[in-house]
Amino acid sequence: MRLVAEARKEDPELSLNAAVNRIGQRVGVNADTLRGWCKQAAIDAGERPGTTTSDAQRIKSLEAEVRELKRANEILLAASSFFARELDPRLPW
Repeated sequence: MRLVAEARKEDPELSLNAAVNRIGQRVGVNADTLRGWCKQAAIDAGERPGTTTSDAQRIKSLEAEVRELKRANEILLAASSFFARELDPRLPW
């Protein structure tokens, strides 16, 4: 990513795609992979809009927490209805 940034500083007319293709071939990294890294670095630096890496990690952990809480809720709901039926024989199974 540093090499791509340096190449673009040396030649301001050089597009990101051209720099990525040139540098990617030299260092043996797939151009699409390098392009993605450069774009994500620009997002993390606040130079372009998007979800930062730290925000994406936080979102992922919050989504996992929500899944776990929903699962626990379902278990508690099933347990409460089971015990309610045990206590009140008039309720249907």
